[in-house]
Amino acid sequence: MRSWIELACVIGALALAQPAHAQDFPNRAIKFVVPFPAGGPADTISRILTEKMASLIGQSMVIENRAGAGGLTGIASVAKAEPDGYTIAIAPSSGLAMNINLRENMPFHPLKDLALITQIVSVPEILVVNEKVPVASLAELVSLAKSQPGKLVFASTGLGGMPHLAMELLKLTAQIDLVHVPYTGAAPAVNDLLGGHVQMMFADVPVLLGSIQSGKLRALAIGSKTRIASLPSLATTAELGMPQVEADNWYGLVAPIATPPPIVAKIHAAATQALQSDEVKDKLAAQGALAVGNASAEFSSYVKSEIERWGGVIAATGIKIK
Repeated sequence: MRSWIELACVIGALALAQPAHAQDFPNRAIKFVVPFPAGGPADTISRILTEKMASLIGQSMVIENRAGAGGLTGIASVAKAEPDGYTIAIAPSSGLAMNINLRENMPFHPLKDLALITQIVSVPEILVVNEKVPVASLAELVSLAKSQPGKLVFASTGLGGMPHLAMELLKLTAQIDLVHVPYTGAAPAVNDLLGGHVQMMFADVPVLLGSIQSGKLRALAIGSKTRIASLPSLATTAELGMPQVEADNWYGLVAPIATPPPIVAKIHAAATQALQSDEVKDKLAAQGALAVGNASAEFSSYVKSEIERWGGVIAATGIKIK
């Protein structure tokens, strides 16, 4: 009988320990992993977010840029970290929704190894062509591509990323044949597009906005559900008769899956409060990003739906990354 009483006492003590630990959180700096190099969009978004979160949560947040494998290296390090709330990360759509369908050997599973805390931002994708391409609309581009199958070339920021798969979705929807040239990032892709070495691409708003405004690139459509303030006259793909071609890049906040729910709740509260502040919204908007900050359950459902949606595109095209 005594052993059962002792066991009950131990279980009770363990049950009480977790809330006490959570109540004390955070009592030291939080490491915030950015799985890309410094200076890129994910890094900029993270610095805007963590500056505000740190003031709300009462502890410093230290950015650690851990690039590699298109963002997978940094996210994998968080998935394997101590689940105590002191290691979290920003994760891109490619890492959470696309690579699971593209790669046979993933270093983590986005739904089984990560606590999906909240969606941080949504970043609209814009379809552009070089100024010398003789088209002024999406319909004209489709017509040109059909008249020259396999001749027009599109750039992407890398195999399997949102800019690549957005164009693959357009190809499937419009039934056109385009040649894909993947680059190692946005800068070299846009440089070759400006130089006329490739004819078109989908990319994030901040990557393209300056070249669109200068007239060096011609914007044909935006992949979001709604138009954007920085280009109010640019129609959405849905308005142009292709509602299936919806492509927003996005980033989420993640932690190790076993992070205690009370700690996840504290991180979520700080993140969403930061994302709801006018200060953060305005700074993100200047980067072409729309603040989100939704509930964890809503974000998890969204990730599942994106895995399924882009999985269908990947299966239809046969794209694989070894």
